[in-house]
Amino acid sequence: MRTRWGVPALLVLVAVLMLAAGGCHKKVPPVARPVPPPPPPATAVPASPVKPPAPPEPVTEPTVVAPSPIKEASMSSRSLDDLNKDSPLKPVFFEYDSAEISSDGQKRLDGNADLLKKYPTWIVTVEGHCDERGTAEYNLALGERRAVAARTYLVSLGIAADRLRTVSYGKEFPFDPGHSEDAWAKNRRDHFVITQK
Repeated sequence: MRTRWGVPALLVLVAVLMLAAGGCHKKVPPVARPVPPPPPPATAVPASPVKPPAPPEPVTEPTVVAPSPIKEASMSSRSLDDLNKDSPLKPVFFEYDSAEISSDGQKRLDGNADLLKKYPTWIVTVEGHCDERGTAEYNLALGERRAVAARTYLVSLGIAADRLRTVSYGKEFPFDPGHSEDAWAKNRRDHFVITQK
């Protein structure tokens, strides 16, 4: 049998039941998400002892080093004997039986002239020498021609003639006492001696 409240009452009843069922529904606890493990603790680096800053370097005054005396200055202070032991003037060598100055001899005389210009008070004797072959008279004459040839060349380079003297020793003072061609080549020469400075 139907009542006029039948359907609505039924609907209300269903709703009440549903609400009751919902209210009684057991809540599902939330699932815990996996939590990443905490990072490992930083390994403590043993702290090195902090060094105090180095003390500043002491400031020292720069040492003034006196320049070493140049060779030219030492030449000015040397005695004539010392100068002539290790003469800065280079000898000039000649071919057999010749007083002609070679190109090598000219280069040596050019260097000698430069040095004589630096020391304008030097007076030099040009000694002409020969090897042991030939007569004494012949070698004296040849030695004189060799000395004069070097003097003339130096004068042509601007060296005052009155600063240059000549002498011939012929074969009397050989540079090399040997009796070979090598020794003779060394003995055919002009030798320069500083006689005044």
